[in-house]
Amino acid sequence: MEFVNPEQNVSFCHASTIAYKDGSLVAAWLAGNKEAGKDVGVWVARFSGNHWAEPERVADGGSPEGGARTTINPVLFAPHNGPLMLFFSRGKLPADWHPLRMTSIDGGRTWSKPIALGPGVSGPAKNKPVQLSNGVVIAGGSTEDDGWKVHFERSLDGGNTWEVVYPPVGSRPIQAIQPAILDHGHGHLQALVRTKNGFVFSTRSRDWGKTWSSLSPLNIPNPNSGLDGVTLADGRDLIVANPLPYVEGGWDRHKLSIFISADHQTYSNVLDIENEANEEFSYPAVIQTPDGKVHITYTWKKTHIKHVVVDPQRIRTFRQTPLLETERQ
Repeated sequence: MEFVNPEQNVSFCHASTIAYKDGSLVAAWLAGNKEAGKDVGVWVARFSGNHWAEPERVADGGSPEGGARTTINPVLFAPHNGPLMLFFSRGKLPADWHPLRMTSIDGGRTWSKPIALGPGVSGPAKNKPVQLSNGVVIAGGSTEDDGWKVHFERSLDGGNTWEVVYPPVGSRPIQAIQPAILDHGHGHLQALVRTKNGFVFSTRSRDWGKTWSSLSPLNIPNPNSGLDGVTLADGRDLIVANPLPYVEGGWDRHKLSIFISADHQTYSNVLDIENEANEEFSYPAVIQTPDGKVHITYTWKKTHIKHVVVDPQRIRTFRQTPLLETERQ
């Protein structure tokens, strides 16, 4: 384990994202004096050699119209071809969020100016888009200004333009946001979502993300907290989440755990990454790199971003402890 930003002198850090591009890891996150403050910006660091390089501020809440807004949930995406992408939004209230995108042609060293996404497109809500074997890119989106609702955005040109797809509401509407997309191959997809219903819910697609099923619950508790996951190279799903009960008006994220599934339906808690009462460990981001290792970043007590490396070959479907690849801090 290690901090991505060990010396960053800010009061607030949150909402990290991680990507692998051109042989290097890149992480981004929000940081400033306080959550939703006008000084909150997007910071980026690259993993250089055997440590994280000094973070740099690459975006803020400044707008062409003047004035300052806060920044919301950065998301990195590394397409198979083309530049590294960084999505984020500006605006304090959900109804006023303005989704933007930046690109980097040098693996995150330098970035273009932000440009607005197309009309009706919200961009990925928290988690990375996934590029399928046929080249289609699927992003999990959500809106919060008129109740919590999830949707998906498909791109046929590597993430430059998008079309919006909505799953059916179902007989019992579920308040859900921030889908984490799992690619099960051959056009079969699954998305796991954050809810206020006590559990992580799931929706599935069998046609490359063109249509989706109604949301249904999984056996992962969810206290209204963001999660992320990845379908591993061996076909299993690895999820990182806060497996705690939902309490109306509560906000408990003191435990962060890894779950594994071999059937895309039942999940076993194999490791608690963090477990400390009255603290917050939240908003994980998860990728698997070409060497097979799984990289996880997450909010550590709202003051730092932590990076954990896991070797999935050492993970079985029962609970173990010696799974972390790195133990440095």
